[in-house]
Amino acid sequence: MSSRDLILARIRAAGATPAGGVPRAYRGAGAPADPDLFVDRLTDYRAEVHRCAPDAVAATVATILPPGATVAVPPGLPAGWLPAGITALPDDGLTADRLATVDAVVTAAAVAVAETGTIVLDGSPDQGRRILSLLPDLHICVLRPDQVVAGVPDALTRLDPRRPLTWISGPSATSDIELNRVEGVHGPRHLHVVLPAGPPA
Repeated sequence: MSSRDLILARIRAAGATPAGGVPRAYRGAGAPADPDLFVDRLTDYRAEVHRCAPDAVAATVATILPPGATVAVPPGLPAGWLPAGITALPDDGLTADRLATVDAVVTAAAVAVAETGTIVLDGSPDQGRRILSLLPDLHICVLRPDQVVAGVPDALTRLDPRRPLTWISGPSATSDIELNRVEGVHGPRHLHVVLPAGPPA
């Protein structure tokens, strides 16, 4: 008898134990969102949050960008979110080399999770390709208030799993075995989140 046959014979002789019921008591969607908790989580992750009036998105973005900045933008980003005096570079297939030289990228988002301080991009026209949020050193993300949900279960009800989802929790960072934090390894070193008090104009 081979070793394989011996092992299989022992498995058969052991018999099967019926599986118990799977508990389904974990928390689901439906909890109210806490925008202040979302801001606290982002701040803890070293992201910068800018609250503003709905018609002040462009003015707020202007305070973040350096003067005369070159900014990559996804094709469907609302033009009213961009301040005057910058060079907007629409992503019409920009190369990685070109994206690495821009000063910043401005995007929207699909949803944000208050409990974890996470922003999710899904590749929609106002968010663009995944590479847009990975190569530029500065990412400015504009969120509508109704996009902030309580937890991950709430976020999943709004997302299409067939889309390219990018989950962002603060600026890109990693730590070595001695816990030395290094930022900008897997994406932008600087994340700014603009939170209008209502739907942005």
